Amino acid sequence: MMNRREFLQTVGSAAAAFTLHGCSSQPPLRNTKGRDSLPHRPNVLFILADDLGWSQIGCYGTDYYETPHLDRLAAHGMKFTDAYAACPVCSPTRASIMTGKYPARLHLTDYIAGGNFPHEKYLIPPWQKFLPLEEITLAELFQSVGYATASYGKWHLSIAKKPLKSLPYNPDKQGFEDHIVTYKPSSKQNPETDTHNVELITQKSLAFLEKNQDKPFFLYVTHNLIHNPLKGKKKRVAKFQNKPNSDRPENNPILGAMIEELDTSVGRLLGKLEELELVENTIVIFFSDNGGLEKDARQTPLRSGKANLYEGGIRVPFIVRWPGVVLPGSICREPVISVDFFATFQEIIRPKIRPRGRIDGESLVGVWTQRGSPNREALYFHYPHYHSSSLGPCSAVRAGDYKLIEWLDERIRGEENPLELYNLKEDLGETNNLCGKLPQKANELQGRLEAWRQDVGAQMLTRNPNFNPEKSRWPKAKM
Repeated sequence: MMNRREFLQTVGSAAAAFTLHGCSSQPPLRNTKGRDSLPHRPNVLFILADDLGWSQIGCYGTDYYETPHLDRLAAHGMKFTDAYAACPVCSPTRASIMTGKYPARLHLTDYIAGGNFPHEKYLIPPWQKFLPLEEITLAELFQSVGYATASYGKWHLSIAKKPLKSLPYNPDKQGFEDHIVTYKPSSKQNPETDTHNVELITQKSLAFLEKNQDKPFFLYVTHNLIHNPLKGKKKRVAKFQNKPNSDRPENNPILGAMIEELDTSVGRLLGKLEELELVENTIVIFFSDNGGLEKDARQTPLRSGKANLYEGGIRVPFIVRWPGVVLPGSICREPVISVDFFATFQEIIRPKIRPRGRIDGESLVGVWTQRGSPNREALYFHYPHYHSSSLGPCSAVRAGDYKLIEWLDERIRGEENPLELYNLKEDLGETNNLCGKLPQKANELQGRLEAWRQDVGAQMLTRNPNFNPEKSRWPKAKM
């Protein structure tokens, strides 16, 4: 196994080599395959983490959290530096992965079933609180061309989390032939047990790989880690408590234990692919549903965290390995987003069914093969909700290096200042608001954002006739 120093040297040399469409790799390895020469009916292992921050994996910069298996995956594949979850909370991002549609188009814009804030200045719109069965899902695409399909872990797209009410909208109704749905533990659960169902999810996934090794498969592994409550096994927590800098705001010993447990599960799944000789024909994807929760650990160098549209809430780790197609040790700086997975697999597997209505994602095959970039000008985000960890409802757009945030409750920044503009290339931490210096750019991006909201039918907040300033929880902080 490649150690961390060797891995960083590999990635460093790759990044220094050359750049094509925002991606870099070593010239001798450059891929020249077009669409028609892609491997036929590749297997897909899609691993989705919960609340894992962009900077909490070794290959993304941390020297505190330990993720040797994910680092090795990146060394053998492509790491995306500018990948985004479509929403800063879980259910909408998961819906975007399944359908290829922006949460705003689906009207599924908050975690299910969302929070209740009756005293705020604005009312949350009547949003969609489950993934409609009429939507064609990623699993149904695979199922249409004979793939075995399974989902093990968190689902969070049903009208309720648990049976009996959840059953009509569970994964088996959305194209998954086999499934289990797991939940976060109670605060009282013993951390020495399988609190976040990691062992259960891993064992089910290993058994699925064994059973379906001779046919194409789509395996969706959706861990509850590292969502709170924070629970780690005592020996692992002690290990991270004794590491240097364990008291820094971005480091948390319990999270360290949880991240290591997640990484170990990934290693076991990758090991099973090797054992079954499935590596060469299996696409492996690792992604997170949103950024990390800031109260548990800072997302340094990113600003803020989960439930916010600053980078810490929506920029996430994304690694893909596809031997013979994706170049080992390559790094991609092209902005991509969770709605892109649907279009990507449409192009790869050529399903026999079509999605219901228009999708928003763009295929990443050109990015993976370094032959092209997604055909779009911007990425969009819309979160018209209050949340216990949020600074307030807002929308955002990223176009090139620039990102605009528009606050939808004017109390957040004041009546005259609903906008923030940042140059992410120069200011990744979003500390220097450029609205005053670049008013034309801010107006241009606000116009794009408003046009997009109109196009997708985004729901907006409305005035609350029962607004009670004395009971209001916003604005939570002076900006």
